[in-house]
Amino acid sequence: MKMEFKPGLNRKGVSLIELLVALVISAIVIAGIYRIFISQTKSYYVQEQVMEVQQNTRSAMEILLRDLRMTGFDDDNAKSLIAIAKPITAVGDNSITVNYEYYDRDDSTYKKHTVAYWRDANAATVFRQLSVDDVPNASEPLLENVDALTFAYGIDQNDDGIVDNWVPAAGVGSIKVIAVRVTLVARPEQTNEDVRKIVSPRALDSIVSMRNLCLR
Repeated sequence: MKMEFKPGLNRKGVSLIELLVALVISAIVIAGIYRIFISQTKSYYVQEQVMEVQQNTRSAMEILLRDLRMTGFDDDNAKSLIAIAKPITAVGDNSITVNYEYYDRDDSTYKKHTVAYWRDANAATVFRQLSVDDVPNASEPLLENVDALTFAYGIDQNDDGIVDNWVPAAGVGSIKVIAVRVTLVARPEQTNEDVRKIVSPRALDSIVSMRNLCLR
């Protein structure tokens, strides 16, 4: 006679305690993942702001240095009737105005360019204004959120083409300027608290030789 064993059906389910434990563990895991996500998002945004301010500051500096390199340029072409008598019209610790000749290929004419740079302390913005043949265009904001724009002037006191000393605007007078040192300090937009706490202002410092003035 064979005895048959029938497996009993396990009707036992998940208890309430087990369900609560599972929910708590899931909540902890989800909270951890969420915190990592938020942290990565903040880090990405901060790095994006840093890259943006560095790129904008570098671009503004390149535009400024391009104009400074052209200071005093006077084409020797016979068709040019323009003479740059005063290459640097005005100097300041936070501003500068330079002049140079520019050949406009669109209408094949020579024109005098006067370019002024300055920092508006109230707006914390660097402005650039171009005047063509002494007719001023509207000033344009070159860089915002600027903490500082300063100029120091390399002067040549014995006319040997070498910088003898670096002076502020008050020390230039009638002494020949052959180089300019530009310091530009800018910061990211301060609307985000994380950016305000973490990111410090970015500074660029460049020296440009006034090559056209060295030949005078």
